[in-house]
Amino acid sequence: MQKGNIRVQTENIFPIIKKFLYSEHDIFIRELVSNAVDASQKLKTLSSIGEMKGELGELRIDVIIDKEKKTLTISDKGIGMTGEEVDKYLNQVAFSGAEEFLQKYKGQNEANIIGHFGLGFYSSFMVSSKVEVITKSYKENTPAVKWECDGSPSFSLEENEKADRGTSIVMHLNEESEEFLEPSRIQTVLQKFCKFLPVPIFFEDKQINNPSPAWTKKPSELTDEDYQNFYKELYPFGEPPLFWIHLNVDYPFNLTGILYFPKIKQSYEIQKDKIQLYSNQVFVTDEVKDIVPEFLMLLHGVIDSPDIPLNVSRSYLQGDPNVKKINAHITKKVADKLEEIFKNDRNAFQEKWESLGLFVKYGMMTDDKFLDKANKFFVMEDTAEKFHTLEEYKVATETLQKNKDGKQVLLYTTNPIQQDVFIQQATDKGYVVVKMETLVDASFINSMEMKWENTQFVRVDSDITENLIDKAEQNESVLSKEEAEKLKTMFDKPVEGMHINIEVKGLGEKVVPVTATRPEMMRRMKDMAAIGGGMASWYANMPDEVNLTVNGNHPIFKNILSEKDEQKQEKLIKNLADLALLSQGLLKGSSLTQFINRSVELLEVK
Repeated sequence: MQKGNIRVQTENIFPIIKKFLYSEHDIFIRELVSNAVDASQKLKTLSSIGEMKGELGELRIDVIIDKEKKTLTISDKGIGMTGEEVDKYLNQVAFSGAEEFLQKYKGQNEANIIGHFGLGFYSSFMVSSKVEVITKSYKENTPAVKWECDGSPSFSLEENEKADRGTSIVMHLNEESEEFLEPSRIQTVLQKFCKFLPVPIFFEDKQINNPSPAWTKKPSELTDEDYQNFYKELYPFGEPPLFWIHLNVDYPFNLTGILYFPKIKQSYEIQKDKIQLYSNQVFVTDEVKDIVPEFLMLLHGVIDSPDIPLNVSRSYLQGDPNVKKINAHITKKVADKLEEIFKNDRNAFQEKWESLGLFVKYGMMTDDKFLDKANKFFVMEDTAEKFHTLEEYKVATETLQKNKDGKQVLLYTTNPIQQDVFIQQATDKGYVVVKMETLVDASFINSMEMKWENTQFVRVDSDITENLIDKAEQNESVLSKEEAEKLKTMFDKPVEGMHINIEVKGLGEKVVPVTATRPEMMRRMKDMAAIGGGMASWYANMPDEVNLTVNGNHPIFKNILSEKDEQKQEKLIKNLADLALLSQGLLKGSSLTQFINRSVELLEVK
């Protein structure tokens, strides 16, 4: 029996491992199972090149709980180690590297040791009062050995009776870590970290992993059903996805994976952090910011890249050149896929637009390279349920919807039902009104006005129809100047919480008597403030600015102006103003109650 000290001078290395090796202690299971997978894969390689004689047998990993002994064991049938190899790898190599690392980064909490110094095995000491390694090498005529250490620099190494090739790591769990004697706890951790490892893993006599997940296969080997089934495996309770993109790159970096576009019917259903990052089928994280472009964080699925180390910090990701290349590649693949669907089956693309629009708009706002491609397949649905690309919309509205500055005016509605009167008046003039109804549209409109040349967005209810497109044309009123001034004075009454501007214009006889509109830019700022729009938030408490346009050509005003009863005349004027405010959803509280009571009074037969 050999006894000795691990070759390291830093006596406090084990406490450091216990406290700072990982932020989450359950990660030790990932490390030890991953090591067991490596041992199994190495054996396969040696067998394939003829260096390992004899049968491979069943390569599997077993995770075993013994509640009585308070042990957790992870066993493999892989390459195993000789006594010399145990001494070298467990007592020398890892710790000499670790000592150097700890000296360099002493006092820092985030010690990203794993992946740099092969310390995965030592994560077992985070949860153990004693660890035993019982191992037998694949090499012929080499005895099995047992290594034992209690978390101090002292160890023992002796021969053992183990008959089968492979390694068993037996962890005697400390009092703080007895949660790992509960099968449900182990099951949860294995499902999280080891679900797709490439060697069968057994726990409580059941295989818990899928060693050949869809992303590890070639696209030509997979059917649509295979992709759908894999999505169910990832998200058992999710609706079937719209479509998917299979990533498969081996130069200038290694990347595989499958990204799914989920169905999103409402903006509030958006869920981020649904993409899982793997490294050689080992789960790393589901926080993939920086690796995946921000606008594609809404996608679901899996990315696997061995070029990203298992234990990474945010600063590492942000500065790593491979991460930047992967990010750009994913953007390109998604844009190419969307363009392909649009070109090959535009109807199918448009049917999915309710969900797709969120991704596309978000991408166009945040990624100029994506914007360049997306301009070809971005579509807008008008109020007649017809879809237009930006170019098609410009062609359709070239004649009627250019303002005096030569800009194409893109008319939109945020609520087709509430704004129906304005939409009807606009479409009667031959204008095309598109729907912009989602949570991202307010930001999208502001962003595209800066990015699209000679394009101006105008909400269909932001002014009377005649003024939506500024062509500097004057309307004539049948009212005299005195009558117009009198009407303006009658309408000019204060309304709580609003700043009202009155204008009397001569519009068509069929145009409503009074129209309430909110100036485009002020309303946009108020809308942005309502959803937490940063710098615009100070607009939230400002009174609503409302323009009341009185149609002096409407016959009703001849009757009102000739009304002898001044009280009734005042009530009629007030009701017309309130009706206009009601159409914009601006009549609330006591003002709405007064309107109802006044309307009943006016209907009473005298």
